[in-house]
Amino acid sequence: MRWMLIFLIAFLLFNGLKGWLQRIGLGKLPGDIHLKWRGRELYLPFTSSLLLSFVAMAIGLLV
Repeated sequence: MRWMLIFLIAFLLFNGLKGWLQRIGLGKLPGDIHLKWRGRELYLPFTSSLLLSFVAMAIGLLV
């Protein structure tokens, strides 16, 4: 249950920071899903979230 909450928060963060993350290249990786449905946009950054998780894990191991 805790992991589902963490993924939900990560998806909300990615949706809020979508413009900034696309400028640095995240959000356009293979595996990131961008859907338009009934005038709404849904952004599911699976690959970008995995990449950022690995970076955070590496930083955590170094500290």
